[in-house]
Amino acid sequence: MATHKLIRSICSRRKLHAYTLYMMLVGVLAFALPGQAKPPPIILGQSTALSGPAKDLGREMQAGLRAAFAFTNDNGGVKGREVHLLSLDDGYEPDQAVRNTLELINDEQAFLLIGEVGTPTSKAVIPIIEEYKIPFFAPFTGAELLRTPFRRYVINIRASYYQEMEEIASYLVDQRGLEKIACFYQNDSYGFAGLQGIEKALRKRGMQLVSKGSYERNTLAVMGALHDIRKANPEAIVMVGAYPACAEFIKLSKTKLRQNLVFASISFVGTESLKDALGAYGENVFVSQVVPDPLNPSIPLVNEYRKSMQKYQYDAPISFVSLEGYIAGKLFASIATSVKGELTREMFITTMEQHGTFDLGGIVLTFGPRDHQGLDTIHLTRIYPQIAPLSATLPTSATHPLFPDLVSR
Repeated sequence: MATHKLIRSICSRRKLHAYTLYMMLVGVLAFALPGQAKPPPIILGQSTALSGPAKDLGREMQAGLRAAFAFTNDNGGVKGREVHLLSLDDGYEPDQAVRNTLELINDEQAFLLIGEVGTPTSKAVIPIIEEYKIPFFAPFTGAELLRTPFRRYVINIRASYYQEMEEIASYLVDQRGLEKIACFYQNDSYGFAGLQGIEKALRKRGMQLVSKGSYERNTLAVMGALHDIRKANPEAIVMVGAYPACAEFIKLSKTKLRQNLVFASISFVGTESLKDALGAYGENVFVSQVVPDPLNPSIPLVNEYRKSMQKYQYDAPISFVSLEGYIAGKLFASIATSVKGELTREMFITTMEQHGTFDLGGIVLTFGPRDHQGLDTIHLTRIYPQIAPLSATLPTSATHPLFPDLVSR
């Protein structure tokens, strides 16, 4: 009876976030029923795009994280503690990302922040991260500003945009011998990061962009960029944007520019979403990837990921993005389990640095005291008529090259 009075008192006196209220009630019941008490869960906060033009990226990242944590919890959690993900929608807008981050830290008492989607949103919250000394784990961005200068509280999984652009330049220039390269980019910190990356890669080869054009974030206003780029009659266009704008730009370009134009995008675009948006317009479109093929049966973690997605997130797509989320969730659990003694934010980071290597099952990430980026591998994929490694020979059927029983993505 006393427990019910306490719950009613909490509800009536304070206007609480639903999840905060839920966790308080769990604590009250655990106190009231000590024989059934469970160790408190580890709360991880995520501010991400669950609405707006970049929503596919945020939802897929969230789905991969959820699947990984559900798998972890069903297998004993982190030293008996369940991992709970609390996601808030920022619509890929920096101001909302700041508000969400402060809420997750101050109101929800998140242990760390995980799976932020985007460079502009990540850039906006860096001062908060460093003020509160809270880990910023596995952001879905390859921006250099999260790598240089070194930041103790930023932990990256994926390779950088500079590394992706180097691979793209190697393919376009070194392998295909193209000389006239242009860039279509988003007019913000994400677009600038990619633009600087391709400019750096071309300078290394004694070249420069022949033209460039930009568009505004969360819009499809790409005609101005097309006008600026077409003047130089490029042979290839490197893209640094979200999938709706990139798809619109490609479709317009293929009706107004040369027919054999090559398009290359970095991974943030969302490969599957871009493919779906383009359809037959996807010919001669390539995307760099920072994680393995999510249908590759030779990698144990990928097989586990696919089974976990089917079990826990069956309505979410199998994709490069959700696989990256799954890797992030598994890595968090692996690091947290390796911590000796009390799990604190500082010990989490120190353990990651000292342990160094984490083999998640065929996907190995390495860290060090001044190295907070786990992966460096880049590979290229074509997206038409199906998503496949650039080096692979396309099959004549509509099946995936590694899974003949699966319809192409």
